[in-house]
Amino acid sequence: MASRSKILEELGGKPGYLDEAWHSPKGKLIREVLYGATDGLVTSLGFVIGVYGALHDSRIILITGIAGASAGALSMGFSAYISSKSQSEFFLAEIERERREMKEMPEKERDEIRKIYRGKGFHGEELEMVVNRITSKPSVWLRVMMEEELGLLVESFENPWVIGAVTACSYAAAAFLPILPYARVAPQGAFAWSVGISILALFGLGAGKTRWTRLSPWRGGLEIMGIGVISALVGFLIGRLAGGL
Repeated sequence: MASRSKILEELGGKPGYLDEAWHSPKGKLIREVLYGATDGLVTSLGFVIGVYGALHDSRIILITGIAGASAGALSMGFSAYISSKSQSEFFLAEIERERREMKEMPEKERDEIRKIYRGKGFHGEELEMVVNRITSKPSVWLRVMMEEELGLLVESFENPWVIGAVTACSYAAAAFLPILPYARVAPQGAFAWSVGISILALFGLGAGKTRWTRLSPWRGGLEIMGIGVISALVGFLIGRLAGGL
């Protein structure tokens, strides 16, 4: 099976319109950044508040919080890497099958191109001109079959290592926010700082994502913040219950 880089090279690289900032596939990394950071903040805040509700000991909260955040970041990073790698492998297998069919059954594949562009409104000589133009160059033919028949885009081939690293770093950076106050402040004061910083960070994440979603910053911020507050309350209640037991 051809590698990811070889497939991209064979298909002629990424289309020119992706050079625009709005269309750039790098913008897709916002998904990994938000996913990792939101999960890190909510998980860490719930965990820290839960331990505080049970123990009220800054040293234990700090040690367990750091351990939990580190383990969570590694887990998120490797999970994102494996998920992205598996998706790329599936895409490559589908493209390899399509390339084989083009060599073994070219007329059938040409007819598929014909059906695709007939559905787009091309007919007669105009349709045959399009089919001949596409199938005259194997890389263009493969790319059209990949996009039109399989629904796969070149920009879907994201680097699994980049995806994993971005997710892990985003998780870690956010997960440590609720923990840091316990390194410098007494438990009661640290608790207030931890919750306050986390709520502001959650609101900022939700509001920040609206730069790409074009929704209201207030709506986006309150949505993520609400999820975080509910998760933190659940963690606190479980911690108090565990402490009582």
